[in-house]
Amino acid sequence: MQRFFKLVSFFIFSISAAALLCACKPKTENKPVPPQQKHELTIGFSIDSFVIERWRRDCDVFMATAKENGASVIVQDAGNDVNEQIKQIQYLIDSKVDVLVIVPKSADSLAEVVQNAVDAGIPVISYDRLMVNTPVDLYITINSRKSGELMAQGLLEHKNYGKWCCILGAPEDYNMHMMSEGIHNVLSKSSVSIYSEFFTEEWNYDLSYRKMNELLESGFVPDGVLCGNDAVAETVLRSLSEHRIGNVLVSGQDADIAACQRVIAGVQTLTVYKPITQLAQKAAECAVELAKGKKPADLPAINEEIDNGFGQIPVLWLDPQLVTAQNIDDVIIKTGFHTEEEIYRYAR
Repeated sequence: MQRFFKLVSFFIFSISAAALLCACKPKTENKPVPPQQKHELTIGFSIDSFVIERWRRDCDVFMATAKENGASVIVQDAGNDVNEQIKQIQYLIDSKVDVLVIVPKSADSLAEVVQNAVDAGIPVISYDRLMVNTPVDLYITINSRKSGELMAQGLLEHKNYGKWCCILGAPEDYNMHMMSEGIHNVLSKSSVSIYSEFFTEEWNYDLSYRKMNELLESGFVPDGVLCGNDAVAETVLRSLSEHRIGNVLVSGQDADIAACQRVIAGVQTLTVYKPITQLAQKAAECAVELAKGKKPADLPAINEEIDNGFGQIPVLWLDPQLVTAQNIDDVIIKTGFHTEEEIYRYAR
């Protein structure tokens, strides 16, 4: 009997101990797991220089659009120095940005560092200026060939004969070669001949000014001058004014505020409006999509390919528009590119 009570006591003790252990064991409730923080997309934006007025507008619009689409932007300004741009692009690669957008200082100087980006799995967009002989995923720009055609056609409406000259931008800027092609396409079918064609090294506006002086001092007075942009046009007009020569047709591009004021005043014949706002917006949107893993072929806006010497590069072209005193209100003011007050400040 005593043994029986011992067994019962041991059994009761074992059950109590087990219950106590269960009570002390931590509960394994299915607690909700906090959602993983999303990786914020980062875009590296490398630009050769902010000297030209339009580039600040491009950058501001690009950054605002990227932010709206959930991405941050690291901007690097190379100060017009190609070696500095190479260093800055490598910095962006080392910072592990998700995509690179590059406005190249020189069309063919960035191949090695861009290859580093490709090796790191970073998509690369060539913005506004084409990088040649370089592995690029996408080229997005205004159609510079069409800009040249518009400039030539616009001046021909004023005078369809005579000797003209071209004072274009930097030879390392591939857009200038496309512009030249557009100009020659149009003028080859006219009675106008090109007396001189000059490319302004490194967009050095002192050189474009000196070239115009050199032509005038040699005794040649052109009937028209086709300029690489509005800043070049300003130097040409300054030279003409200093030599007291008028009635020369002068075209530019970018539709800078000062150029629009000159067009209204009848000093500059015309300029070309490049839809910079839309360009920057599209570039930012494409950059975000590529950063998310999409391929250029998946982007609905791609409409052509161009051979950059490395391969066939998908291109997103935007079309420019001619700007004259007659249509400036519709093309520039109504689109919000510049205000009426900015353009007509000195005309009224």
